[in-house]
Amino acid sequence: MTFRTFVPLLVALLLSAACSGLPASREPSPPQPPDQAATASVPPPQPIVMRDPKLEQKLARSELLLLEKEAQVSELQARLDDARLEVVRAMAKQQSLASRAEAASGMAEAEIALQSLRGTARSEGVAEVSRLIKLSTAEFDKQNYAGALYLASQAKGAAFAARGQLASADRGALRAGEVPFATPLKLQTTKRSNVRDGPGSTFKIAFTLPAGAPLTGSSRVEQWVRIIDDSGRNGWIHQGLIGRRP
Repeated sequence: MTFRTFVPLLVALLLSAACSGLPASREPSPPQPPDQAATASVPPPQPIVMRDPKLEQKLARSELLLLEKEAQVSELQARLDDARLEVVRAMAKQQSLASRAEAASGMAEAEIALQSLRGTARSEGVAEVSRLIKLSTAEFDKQNYAGALYLASQAKGAAFAARGQLASADRGALRAGEVPFATPLKLQTTKRSNVRDGPGSTFKIAFTLPAGAPLTGSSRVEQWVRIIDDSGRNGWIHQGLIGRRP
């Protein structure tokens, strides 16, 4: 083998060895899926609770109005029961009619009660007492003395109820936004509760009541109720701490 033929052969061998030493080309690997464990460890998003203060206040006012209407229904039912009982007694004792003097005395007492209300109580209470006295006078003129005495007693009862509402309202001047109830609410505390000097948590605590303490509500400002307890103490308590008395 001559030198001329050996050199090309050597070059070819070197080129072949160099090509065989190069690494083979690789296809790009596909993207890996996310870590399932890591994904599972992430807590699910929590729902966002949106509070509407105006809607909550409206709901609270509606609950107080419902309590007020229930109290009115209870009072009307009690009056109806009293009237029925009175009618039953009249039917059972038809021979024991009231005398003219008894009827006149009862009407005079009703008239005195009416005079004590004029200029102080709300017009609705005065009008109701006046109406009952007029009915009593009409029955007296018909010589139905038992009926006149009964209506006079009803008039005195209405005057007593009006004075009770007046006493509730007179415990303090009406505050801005204060709305008196049509009739006093019979309430009680549902848990140990603070009674404050005004309708708000920023007012000073006047006294504390245990759970189940009986109260009477007379008015409200938003979610705060003006109350008086059995010992005569008065103040303001949050609606969430009270309920209807059984």
